[in-house]
Amino acid sequence: MLFTKELPVVFLLFFIAITFLFSAWDKVSDWKGNILFLKAHFKNTFVVKVLPISLFIIVVLELLAGIFSLIGIYNYLIYKSSYFAVLSCIVSLITLFIFLIGQRIAKDFDGAMKITVYIIPIVFCLYLLSF
Repeated sequence: MLFTKELPVVFLLFFIAITFLFSAWDKVSDWKGNILFLKAHFKNTFVVKVLPISLFIIVVLELLAGIFSLIGIYNYLIYKSSYFAVLSCIVSLITLFIFLIGQRIAKDFDGAMKITVYIIPIVFCLYLLSF
């Protein structure tokens, strides 16, 4: 069947695109609400002082991850190139590791644990792309 071998990678890249593009959209469309939430979440930590720039960096990384994943799907299916797919996985993992560090700083250990749910499929996608 056409593209059957590529389907797991394509679906995982769609997962990345959906996850990060919607997350970036949420942050941009409700910037003030996100800043207020994060100020409460990170109260009594040094993170509060750098929240706006940190949130901006996160939005940029999320947009890059999502856009690279969409380009990666196209290049993977049409040109058999995994460059953008791998780049998407790397940017996604960097973003998630930033989230993980943030949750640990906030002492939100349950939140930190839940980030693992997103890390596992992206690492698996990176693994599939290594063949």
